[in-house]
Amino acid sequence: MSKLLVSATGLAAATALTFGAAGPQAAASTTLLPAGHSFSAQLTGKATFVAGSTTMTCTVSSSVPTSGANNKVPAAPANHNAAGPVTVPVNPPTFSGCTTSIAGVSVTVTSNATNGAWTLSTQNGAPVTGGFTIPKGGVVLKTSGFASCTITASPTGPTAVNGTWTNGAPSTLAIANAPVPATVTGGFLCPTGNQSATFSATYRITDTTDPSQHITVTS
Repeated sequence: MSKLLVSATGLAAATALTFGAAGPQAAASTTLLPAGHSFSAQLTGKATFVAGSTTMTCTVSSSVPTSGANNKVPAAPANHNAAGPVTVPVNPPTFSGCTTSIAGVSVTVTSNATNGAWTLSTQNGAPVTGGFTIPKGGVVLKTSGFASCTITASPTGPTAVNGTWTNGAPSTLAIANAPVPATVTGGFLCPTGNQSATFSATYRITDTTDPSQHITVTS
């Protein structure tokens, strides 16, 4: 494997998704609704991580509410920002069903909040934008077999991975080729050192407090 490229198509990122706050460019008024409702983020399609010519694909990824403020729209008026995004802490997404394109090489993908919180940010605009913040070291990919490497995303600090939010039933967050720094360690055939990476994912954002309602972004 040569240089690292990480991409995920679907909902991730347990790299993430994965794969981290959004970095919306506009500073318009933003409201996240319904206030006080919990939500889940579920991968649609596949999460794909590419390292050089090697493709690593995960079929399952999600971030679901547990307790506390994670995966929960803030109560009013904190669900509104008159001049910027609304940011919500979320549980680290999980990844499973992961495979590689190289015979004899398997991969596991894990996420964590050891060095800081994962967050979801949304910004009203045209288009509406959103994204995750991956904390320092928040995603780790480990290959085994023919090549045993450890790939750590966002190794020195938080990284925002941004995309487009579409209101709907459910709403979706699509992240395409967002840059993510990474560090690779390991033995023979591992592209060790600092690497350039990207992350792509599509998540369905579902209201778990009242499934008849939908998590939406407005002014």
